[in-house]
Amino acid sequence: MPEVTLKSTAIEQASADNTIAAGHNGGPPLDDRHRPEWGDGGIGNYFYWKAAHRRAWHNPSPGIVAFRIQKAERLGLTYEEYTLEILERGRHLQIEDVERIAEIKQARAARKRG
Repeated sequence: MPEVTLKSTAIEQASADNTIAAGHNGGPPLDDRHRPEWGDGGIGNYFYWKAAHRRAWHNPSPGIVAFRIQKAERLGLTYEEYTLEILERGRHLQIEDVERIAEIKQARAARKRG
């Protein structure tokens, strides 16, 4: 019998310390409108794009990553900028691509300002 009394006392103390009403599970409020991960529009090709993004950014071998980092540093770009150029245009930037490199750097400056 003393054990039952101790358990109920522990529950009462925990309830007194907590401001959540009885029967509440502590989850998010139900009044807020749920917004799915893909936004307010239709689902469309969301999962296809998500899988393609994951493959493009998260699976390169360490050797490829090291090569891209070295190449990006030589051109004055970040790894992300250099890799995005490969993914978008399908070609590796060269030192001779002065105009395109300048465009990327201008876009970076504009993002930092805004």
